[in-house]
Amino acid sequence: MTSVAGPAHPGLTVVRAAVGDPLVRPMLRELGDEYAARYGKDAHAELLRYPAGEFAPPHGALLLLVAGGEAVAGGAFRRHEAPGTAEFKRIWTHSAHRRRGLARRVVAELEREASARGYRRAYLTTGPRQPEARELYLATGYTPLFDTGADPESIGPLPFEKQLDSAGERP
Repeated sequence: MTSVAGPAHPGLTVVRAAVGDPLVRPMLRELGDEYAARYGKDAHAELLRYPAGEFAPPHGALLLLVAGGEAVAGGAFRRHEAPGTAEFKRIWTHSAHRRRGLARRVVAELEREASARGYRRAYLTTGPRQPEARELYLATGYTPLFDTGADPESIGPLPFEKQLDSAGERP
């Protein structure tokens, strides 16, 4: 467990967790509900698409921001098929804690962790009905790998990438 620094996020700690950890349940529940609300009831299956072990060391990680013993934000990564690339997944902020910059913090923590594990590139996708996620990735320096002028519904999952340096920050 490591402390989260900075006055914008007092009292938060970064915790590495396993998919089956009880602290992760609110994240999976809210993500499933959010996916179902935006894409239909079958969207819950997205959470089962990858085996839990893909988000575990040495090639993956699941990180949570915890306050008062409860997860308030989190995200994960797994090894992507492209060499040296971490695929970020499950970036989430608890519905009661949004609009506080926590998603940006999660992305930064995932970048640091992935970089520390030797990854040099981050790759992720978001759904076409998640404009707030699209804006998060653009605001945190991710390069869109799609035509940003096109209707997102005509594209499908929206892919992004970012080069990581040795500190897990923007080069």
